[in-house]
Amino acid sequence: MSTSPDLPGTTVPDHRGRTGLHLTGRELDRNPRVEVTDVELLAAGWHVLRATTFRYRGDDGEWTTQKRETYDRGNGATILLYDPARRTVLLTRQFRYPVYVNDHPDGMLVETAAGLLDDDDPVTAIRREAEEETGVRVVEVEPVFEVYMSPGSVTERLHFFAAAYDGATREGDRGGLAEEDEEIEILEYDIEVALRMIRDGEIQDAKTIMLLQWAVIDGPFARR
Repeated sequence: MSTSPDLPGTTVPDHRGRTGLHLTGRELDRNPRVEVTDVELLAAGWHVLRATTFRYRGDDGEWTTQKRETYDRGNGATILLYDPARRTVLLTRQFRYPVYVNDHPDGMLVETAAGLLDDDDPVTAIRREAEEETGVRVVEVEPVFEVYMSPGSVTERLHFFAAAYDGATREGDRGGLAEEDEEIEILEYDIEVALRMIRDGEIQDAKTIMLLQWAVIDGPFARR
């Protein structure tokens, strides 16, 4: 079932001024075993939900027709802020409804600073997010890795970074932008405390766990 051409986000701009959202994926030809045959735009709210039909050639040479829904929220970036002298990390806590509705006790999730790239490159975006969420301005950032966080249905590629901060001069315990309804608590933990919080289930955010474990395996707190 193809998308109606007059649906917002197709030839008609959606509320964000976007068009052509039903065309994404039709041009893909990097994998000769995949042929995209149809893209249906299911929703174009803040992010985009599509249903894509494609033919896939299996190892036996036979072609099968498959259909997958993808949720496109754009790509993002996250950063671990650390004080190497004091062996501390700077994290945030804010309400996340999706985890609240899926059995998290109160939805108040402890995380590394993060955000969508929007129209910026990853480094520019993470500098922006770090300052907005924690008040820390970072210049030198270290790329850590890039990860597809939920490849079964979400298209997002997340860029991971790390940067040092000076905990002795940091001020304030609240962050976020009021115009985006953000209420963010800034938390500073000893790295060993943060690792214990993972084991105790107090930190359940995937990107945060990955960066904290990187910090003690290959990062600033690794035993050389």
